[in-house]
Amino acid sequence: MTERSSFSRRQLLAAGFGSALTGFVADPLRAAVFPRPDGRLAATPWQTPGPFYPKELPLDRDTDLMQVEGQTRPAAGTPIQVFGRVLTEEGKPVAGARVELWQCDAFGHYHHPRDRGGNADPAFQGYGHTTVGAEAAFRFRTIKPVAYPGRAPHIHFAVSGPGFERLTTQMYVAGEPLNERDGILNRITDPLARKSVVVELAPAPEVEPDGLAGSFDIVLGRDFVEG
Repeated sequence: MTERSSFSRRQLLAAGFGSALTGFVADPLRAAVFPRPDGRLAATPWQTPGPFYPKELPLDRDTDLMQVEGQTRPAAGTPIQVFGRVLTEEGKPVAGARVELWQCDAFGHYHHPRDRGGNADPAFQGYGHTTVGAEAAFRFRTIKPVAYPGRAPHIHFAVSGPGFERLTTQMYVAGEPLNERDGILNRITDPLARKSVVVELAPAPEVEPDGLAGSFDIVLGRDFVEG
């Protein structure tokens, strides 16, 4: 937690956080799905996992990436909360899905030995995961992604579970100038699919004081879901 935050880590992960998550994903102003003319939701496009998926998963791998067990300070960077759901194209929740998130730190470094020496912020977890419940909702507390050479700010996600193939994708930040020049983002030619991975981050003091929040729903297409 940042020193300015009035929420404790325990409070965010307890019942109070559950209420905030439910209200946030239910807010139609923050809708994160894009229906096609036939009523199906636009599937989240596959994107490369990149070369920096953790070589070894950290011991602390929960959904709060800004506070690492044993570290006396929070991670550098602007706090954000990412809320979302795992859905089928029909809008049905995919209960039991495992959602992973990984990204670089506030200085553009991943926790990976091949990334410029692996000198990432030790107070930044870099990776987190969760398994969604019946409503298929997830939440991560992390930092606003930053650019590094050759890439617009982005966060990597992966979804896996019984009955469907593993989907890796990336989340981008709306309004970032580098989005227009990012080669990986611009390989997405379907307008709705592109919209589905570009997320608006806005102040949400009821969720994260002095931080930002946004919705990122992950829709599994027919190529990933069996039957």
